[in-house]
Amino acid sequence: MTVMSLYERVGGSAFFVTLVDHFYDGVAGDPLLRPLYREGDLVEERRWLALFLVQYWGGPGEYSSLRGHPRLRMRHMPFAIGLEERDAWLAHMLGAVAASSAGPTERAELVAYFESAADFLVNR
Repeated sequence: MTVMSLYERVGGSAFFVTLVDHFYDGVAGDPLLRPLYREGDLVEERRWLALFLVQYWGGPGEYSSLRGHPRLRMRHMPFAIGLEERDAWLAHMLGAVAASSAGPTERAELVAYFESAADFLVNR
């Protein structure tokens, strides 16, 4: 029996691009989170997060081939991330998961990961 990765179960890269787009659509209008990102249209941020999630969940390793090891904590250290920022980030991400086409099992896996990642990145 072959176990399919979450990447395969949700339909591949297109799922993560849509998830990330939904997430960043929320961030773009968030007065707490938006200032943490560079000015502009968030195109690069969308690209990197989608590539990271694709790789993390079992898809192609393009993220690492382009950027190296993810080093999530190090990459986020310049930004003040407290409980309020964590909660806002997580609310947008969980909203994206809820709006996604993922089935219940995949949603639970995604939610567990994003809750853990949000806690891990708190640095203030």
